[in-house]
Amino acid sequence: MTARSDARTTPMAMDLDHPLDRPARQGRPAHRVPTALRAPFEIRTWREFTHLMLNLPISLLLFVFALVTLSLSAGLLITFLGIPVLASSLAAFRGFGALERLRARAFLRLDTEAPEPLRPRAPGLMSWVGAVLKSGTSWRHLLYGLLHFPWALVAFVVSLVCWSTAWLLFLYPLWHWALPAYADNPGIQLYGDSDGDAFYLDTPFEIAGTSVLGLLLVLVTAGLIRGFAHMDRVMVGGLLGPSRLATRVVELESDRGVVVDTAAADLRRIERDLHDGAQARLVALAMGLGLAKEKLHEDPDTAAAMVDEAHGEVKLALQELRDLARGIHPAVLTDRGLDAALSALAARCTAPVHVSVDLTQRPAEAIEGIAYFTVSELLQNISKHAHATHATVDVWHTDNRLLLQVTDNGHGGATLHHGTGLTGLAERLDAVDGLLVVDSPPGGPTTVTAELPWRE
Repeated sequence: MTARSDARTTPMAMDLDHPLDRPARQGRPAHRVPTALRAPFEIRTWREFTHLMLNLPISLLLFVFALVTLSLSAGLLITFLGIPVLASSLAAFRGFGALERLRARAFLRLDTEAPEPLRPRAPGLMSWVGAVLKSGTSWRHLLYGLLHFPWALVAFVVSLVCWSTAWLLFLYPLWHWALPAYADNPGIQLYGDSDGDAFYLDTPFEIAGTSVLGLLLVLVTAGLIRGFAHMDRVMVGGLLGPSRLATRVVELESDRGVVVDTAAADLRRIERDLHDGAQARLVALAMGLGLAKEKLHEDPDTAAAMVDEAHGEVKLALQELRDLARGIHPAVLTDRGLDAALSALAARCTAPVHVSVDLTQRPAEAIEGIAYFTVSELLQNISKHAHATHATVDVWHTDNRLLLQVTDNGHGGATLHHGTGLTGLAERLDAVDGLLVVDSPPGGPTTVTAELPWRE
């Protein structure tokens, strides 16, 4: 399959685009003009230029505030007031950081999450002071105030001088008339000496050449402004956002909640299946055998029929117990691996399924189980909803990742949104650092690709 060969050549994160990105691209006409030629005239460049112009006064204020408060707190360290003053300045910088994130969101379109809040161990001023001083986020905000000023000064001067000069030269044919009319000069003077010799850009050829040079400078400066803005994004995201450790902790807490909810749902399902299935059959079996025992001497023929019926109930109860055990963890998966287990799943699907498993070794038991139940859920969706006449299941291993791809030729329209079964499946995969990507346009075909970490 084409999708499979593409996924083998590159990592999953680079090979498959995120489904949430597709709506933004759909309906947007492709630009025929290259980005470098469009940049000077796009709103984005002017937004970023405005951001760079605002950088200098704001960063100057933060820089002066940082120097004053640090000097004041250092001078007061010989007294008790130095530490509270330092903590107050760090807290103020956290507030400035919130304003800077809002400014970056407005002008740079950078959506930076707020860092983790302060968590004092106990109520009271000293506990709050200790929490502020121990917080790495507070010190990163202070570092931003100190480092951003020299960078903002360079970006402000270079952007303002180059951008204004470039546009003045580019638009020279439009305002050239003002020089002889109001400045008593025939044009822009490039050279002049004490003897009265001078060179002016005043001929039509020189005016046109100046405009062409200005256009080149406009194009170059637009790229320069975007580079400066990108550096600002890096500084805001790196110093004013949550730390990687805090972000990872939040992810793990969320994943733990998903795992706990999933385990609880599985336990409820097993309990329900036992209560409504095998347990009910075994209760009926016990009652039937009790009645057969009472009729054994009075009516042997009826007792024999009841025993025969009970024998059938035993077979059904055993089958339900086998199905339940298979739903918990199938024996064929433990004994023979994914190839045989997925082939058994394919045999129970309503559409013909071709299974291809290309694994030189087996992953960890937990990952193998998640892969099995992911394919099981997807094949059940095909049986219930897709109305497909053919499906394929491909499994392979690349770049320390286990990849699954299930494709069917059904009517399509599957989505990860609106609380569908695929949403829960995606949450389960995300709990183990996995990924689920659905490509299902209306009318089909549907391709669902799952990525799991490879753990031996």
